Amino acid sequence: MKPEIEERYSRQILFAGIGREGQRRLAESRVAIVGCGATGSALASLLGRAGVGKLRIIDRDYVEASNLQRQNLFDESDASESLPKAVAAARKISGFNSHIKVEAEASDLTPDNIEELLVQVDLMLDGTDNFETRYLLNDYAVKNSLPWIYTAALGSSAVTMNIVPGEGACLTCLFPETPAGPLATCETDGILNSAVNLAASMAATEALKLLTGQKQQLRRTLVSEDLWRNERAEVSSARSRSDCRTCGSREFIHLSGQRRPHITLCGRNAVQIHEYRRPIDLRRMGERLQAHGSVRHNEYVLKFWKEPFEMTLFPDGRAIIKGTNDAAVARSLYSRFVGN
Repeated sequence: MKPEIEERYSRQILFAGIGREGQRRLAESRVAIVGCGATGSALASLLGRAGVGKLRIIDRDYVEASNLQRQNLFDESDASESLPKAVAAARKISGFNSHIKVEAEASDLTPDNIEELLVQVDLMLDGTDNFETRYLLNDYAVKNSLPWIYTAALGSSAVTMNIVPGEGACLTCLFPETPAGPLATCETDGILNSAVNLAASMAATEALKLLTGQKQQLRRTLVSEDLWRNERAEVSSARSRSDCRTCGSREFIHLSGQRRPHITLCGRNAVQIHEYRRPIDLRRMGERLQAHGSVRHNEYVLKFWKEPFEMTLFPDGRAIIKGTNDAAVARSLYSRFVGN
């Protein structure tokens, strides 16, 4: 280990649970963080500073001012430029740790691209805001025998669970179906940045155990902490269910593309159009749209305002339509201004 590297991580190396061998393992590790909002950006920061050798950050969204209360990798300039979160996060991490490799993927994780986006990683971390993507991650993890860590924060609560295929429960074991009825979101229930950081800290610590080869230290429960009510609950995840659809019967319905709806994004009145995968020249599209509303673009995104809607268009043809929760309205707007 080079002297400058040993000095950088000296306090971590002094910790008996990691040491020089653990630090070497971290430097050789490859981690994918799916979703770089609140928990995802905190996870990326923690693991980037810990010296994980390669981080791949996958996120479909862009930075807004409302993110800055809890998403600690971003600043006001990122929001004013509407930078993709993956790109903004990669820049920040490279600024405080130039010794590691950070890959930015400004993409929506789907059954069509999951093999490409998650190739050659040792661990997957959940920074998403919806169960559909988590079930997709779970299918991929179980099918490929890859560990992942479920992480969530909402209101004042932090939740996390380790999933090591073949060594305990998977996500479907504990949640056979998406919770019924309207689900709470950041928009409806708000969120404390302290809950975000607690969730990320718990998950990042479990990630360090896995990446340094210390599975015996892993927590074998789903744990939930409510910081405001001072409540804690744990459910055992030590054993899988024999009747589990995913790890028992090995039915990967989310990986096959079944049950994939439009997803209403956390924290806003918006719908994502994700089935249109085609390259778009943002400059030329901006010229086209100027006659119909206000337009601003950079190399990563194009923003188009047509009252009462706001459309954010990405180079692969994906779009986020803000101002509606109605998928039909969003599709209509997309077809009208971008095309079928």
